[in-house]
Amino acid sequence: MTPQEVKLIPEITKVITFAATSFIFSMAVTPIYTYFAYKFKWWKQISDTSSLSGGKEKTPVFYKLHKDKHKRHIPTMAGIIIWGVVGIITLAFNLDRAQTYLLLFTLVSVGLLGLIDDYLNIRSTGGIAGVKSKFKFAWTLAIAGVGSWWFYAKLGWSVIHIPAYGDLNIGWLYIPLFILVIVATANAVNITDGLDGLSGGLLMGAFGAFALIAFFQGNVGIAIFCATVVGAMLSYTWFNIFPARFFMGDTGAVALGATLGVIALLTNSVIVLPIIGFVFMAETLSVIVQVFSKKIFKKKIFLSTPIHHHFEAKGWPETKVTMRFWIIGGVMATIGTIIGLLGRGI
Repeated sequence: MTPQEVKLIPEITKVITFAATSFIFSMAVTPIYTYFAYKFKWWKQISDTSSLSGGKEKTPVFYKLHKDKHKRHIPTMAGIIIWGVVGIITLAFNLDRAQTYLLLFTLVSVGLLGLIDDYLNIRSTGGIAGVKSKFKFAWTLAIAGVGSWWFYAKLGWSVIHIPAYGDLNIGWLYIPLFILVIVATANAVNITDGLDGLSGGLLMGAFGAFALIAFFQGNVGIAIFCATVVGAMLSYTWFNIFPARFFMGDTGAVALGATLGVIALLTNSVIVLPIIGFVFMAETLSVIVQVFSKKIFKKKIFLSTPIHHHFEAKGWPETKVTMRFWIIGGVMATIGTIIGLLGRGI
């Protein structure tokens, strides 16, 4: 074993320890959440209309597939466990101005918006309520705008790394790129969060991939943050796999998506983000293609979107869709990690 490898052992141990601590902490507090969630009936409400159309367009295929699930009364807002645990551990042991300040800010600030949205949803009567989509978009856009200004004006970031090519200075274009990445990733993860265990497994793979990239870049603080998220997500997925005991809701999905985007930018690995998050991207594209086809050609391409519902409508069991998407996500996350590391000569 070389001296360099010996030096890495304490840091590897630290990353693993944070992941394990996060998992144990999350498992310990989950019964507390579960008690209150079932006592106060934080049931996720299901709608037969699409939020993309402002609640005007009927979605009979989706409603037919999932109406029985929601008769079981499954609580939502479990995302508060994830970013609550990650926030406490980061504040106590891994707070670093350069590496984890913006990550924690994004996770909690976007998570609070999701929490408000979920709370309005569970308290709705006579229809599905929640934060207006335009307000949610504006809130996420504002947070992304603050982050982009911080990166460009305060930290001096204007370069993106292209694997096997090198750094490319894009100047002020870094600001709209930052905003696009955060908003797109936040919505992509939220769109994907539609089957028991699906987003949990995919997010573990994505954050695990960026933990490796950050670690071998020497950004140990970011790697530890990612590992902390993985530990909390492992606990969540334990309870969220079919049949789900609870959902993370917008409280978790939008916040984790936005945070994943910030991590990709903070590690200068935004080019491999679509590879590592391939399933998230495919889910989003399926919605875009469906909406475009219906508006222009008045014809549906998929039976239902996002695309995981298409496979459900074709007769695939929910667990089959989830596990196959996990496999695709795991393979693509591995490929993205390899490209991200080898592209830098690591």
